[in-house]
Amino acid sequence: MEKENLNRNRIAAARFTAAEFAVIERRFKATTCRQMSEYLRKCILHKPLTVKYRNESLDEMMLEIIRLRKELNALANNFNQAVKKLHTLRQIPEFRDWILHSEIQRRELLDRVQEIQKVMEKTAGKWLQ
Repeated sequence: MEKENLNRNRIAAARFTAAEFAVIERRFKATTCRQMSEYLRKCILHKPLTVKYRNESLDEMMLEIIRLRKELNALANNFNQAVKKLHTLRQIPEFRDWILHSEIQRRELLDRVQEIQKVMEKTAGKWLQ
């Protein structure tokens, strides 16, 4: 029994005005199709199309969360570097108390940053669905 040839070697050409093509392109971008040809085949052959619906307010919130995540990571990193540098000054007695206090603050900050990151990841997971 011979296998059916599934190569696409037939071409059907169609011409569109700029406005028509803009509509087609906008609709194509709203789907999960990776290529315009895939989208057009599904339309013409009446196959099911998966259309992406995005919540614009959620998109804006995700952009803000991404920005906040970067800032939090930078803050935590800078604070961590400052504390490490202070540890090199251990020989000076006045700094010992400050170092211990800053270490407690560092741990609290890092714990809060991790909590925020978990919430951000959870929200991002919902957003990507």
